[in-house]
Amino acid sequence: MLVLTDAAAQVVKSVTSAPEAPAGAGLRIVSAAGGPGEPGLLKVSAVDGPAEHDQIIEGNGALVFLESQAAVALDNKVLDAGVDEQGQPCFTVADQAPGAAQGA
Repeated sequence: MLVLTDAAAQVVKSVTSAPEAPAGAGLRIVSAAGGPGEPGLLKVSAVDGPAEHDQIIEGNGALVFLESQAAVALDNKVLDAGVDEQGQPCFTVADQAPGAAQGA
């Protein structure tokens, strides 16, 4: 299962905490197939809630919704985040360390 770092949780909450956002808003990650010989890409967007059959990940009050193909691609991964020089959120994915706590 995907695990969020504390930094990722803070960025997700900042992206999804607009005053007009409903309770339960989060980020949705979907798989976007690459071309021949290209790896698949993941697309991230802020949404009002999960789609049917999404896997729901909660970390420190942040919600991330994974479409089924993205959930498979992100199994046993860690989502980290920061903010770039223009103030835009940037997400990175890494493998979980062996023996790392699940759902932390």
